Amino acid sequence: MSSMQQVLAAGPPVLVKAPRQPPSRRRLRGSDFRWAIAFVLPYAAVFFVFVVYPFGYALWMAGRPSLYAELIADRSYLPTVVNTLLFVGLGVNVKMFLALLLSGFFLRRRWWIRALLGVFVLPWVIAAAQACVSFHWMLQGQGLVNGLLSAMLGIDGPVWFNDRWLALGWNIIVYIWKWMPFWTVIFLAARMKIPHEIYDAAEVDGATGTRRFVYVTFPLLANLYLLCTLLSTLWTVGDFTTVYLVSGGGPGGSTEVLATLGFHYAFDTARPALGVAAVLSALPVLIPVVILLMRRLETSEVEL
Repeated sequence: MSSMQQVLAAGPPVLVKAPRQPPSRRRLRGSDFRWAIAFVLPYAAVFFVFVVYPFGYALWMAGRPSLYAELIADRSYLPTVVNTLLFVGLGVNVKMFLALLLSGFFLRRRWWIRALLGVFVLPWVIAAAQACVSFHWMLQGQGLVNGLLSAMLGIDGPVWFNDRWLALGWNIIVYIWKWMPFWTVIFLAARMKIPHEIYDAAEVDGATGTRRFVYVTFPLLANLYLLCTLLSTLWTVGDFTTVYLVSGGGPGGSTEVLATLGFHYAFDTARPALGVAAVLSALPVLIPVVILLMRRLETSEVEL
């Protein structure tokens, strides 16, 4: 027997403790279980009535392939898809980029900039319907916009809603004006969380002005910027209020988006199944956006 084995044999017995088992989860029994069911059941019922049932019924209504053949055969559908892509693509990206730039402007510690921020946020505070109706009346033939053009420049303004691209452009402008303050505040809060020491180190290395934004600020906010863009895309695809109240889909339905086209089918032409199919035709675009958004949320941490 070796010396090591002799020492072990002569020493005191070693107690080997079994790994500690995690405590079992306490199960609700009796009155606790009944109270838990009583509290959860109303929320489950509301979720089923207002989420599961409407969405399931919509899928059932739009489940016939013939509806999509009829939809594609309609001459107004493909221009509506183009309008939706332009409205979402330009509206979301221009809004996000301007919000990111303006967040740097409002970060400055001056009293008049703080006061201007309060005025800048007002479009987001007021109701969307009121803002859109106001723009609709300002863009009429004798409205505020044409009145200013006539008084200041001596020219007669165009009839904005008689041209497809002018009307679509104003839909995008109103959408950006209404929702840009919200995302500006989000980016402003994120910028305020960046430690000032990082900017000091960047300044020592010669990164100032635009270089500091490109190499320091934007990389730190890139993940948040992407997440906000994806989330805004999901919201904007279903935007109904802006187009319906600003241009009304005119002229002749040439500025309709999928949300307003579905409303037109469902209520103006009494074809609700076709209306649901028009709205659900955006799912091939929305599903990848949702998957990408979920993956980014799982793999990254977003701090404001």
